[in-house]
Amino acid sequence: MLDVEIVDLDTVADQRIDLPISEIGGKGAFCKEVQQLVLDGRADIAVHSAKDLQAITPPELVIGAFPRRSDPRDALVGCRLAELPIGGVVATGSQRRRVQLAELRPDLRFAELRGNIATRMARLGEFDALVIAAVALERLGLEADIVDVLEPTVMLPQVGQGALAVECRVDDQETLVGLGAVDHRPTRLVVEAERDFLIELGGDCDLPAGAHAQLRADGTLSVIGLLAHPFDVDLGVRVERFALSGRPSDHPGRAVAQRLRSRL
Repeated sequence: MLDVEIVDLDTVADQRIDLPISEIGGKGAFCKEVQQLVLDGRADIAVHSAKDLQAITPPELVIGAFPRRSDPRDALVGCRLAELPIGGVVATGSQRRRVQLAELRPDLRFAELRGNIATRMARLGEFDALVIAAVALERLGLEADIVDVLEPTVMLPQVGQGALAVECRVDDQETLVGLGAVDHRPTRLVVEAERDFLIELGGDCDLPAGAHAQLRADGTLSVIGLLAHPFDVDLGVRVERFALSGRPSDHPGRAVAQRLRSRL
């Protein structure tokens, strides 16, 4: 039995919900201050939503565990996709979500929305629908508020969505060994393939990109990726997708990103 102490931290990204993520550090804005606690020795581990991690882990840290992944899909709250009115307003701060919804429904309009789940849900009445990661609602016991779960064939998820990533210092072997007990290898393989995709793109949170990997029975990985030009209501959207399968050692996520980058 371990005694665990929670170190509270309210990051700048959590505080400044009036600004887009791209203006306060891009991908990693939610994680860098938490990582610094570990680097300074004020904490032994940092637990992140894998989708919030920057593409490249700082050299002093290591992802010691990816626990078993939960639902990676996006969900709608307030209204089903098929029932959104013409010209309906969907709230999301994600370019990835906007371009995919605009591709499906060019009539839709979009509103910026950031903040924790309670903050977003409190503003539901201002919009026709909110887009939220299904796992975020499930972990808070709010499954009943989900009206439409968007399959990856409809809305390709963010890299690492639905997974947790647990970091520790690279020289903390005792903690690293302990984290091995909760590391789920199938989750590690698929999330690392998705992160390979992001590393190859050099992407951050504001890039309209997503990837979803699945581990097959034969040990190969199937990876589908998406890359688009940033959403522009006047210019419309151009979304490219590409899928590839391969062994984990062949880094199929990187190959998918290379193909998409060459197209755009």
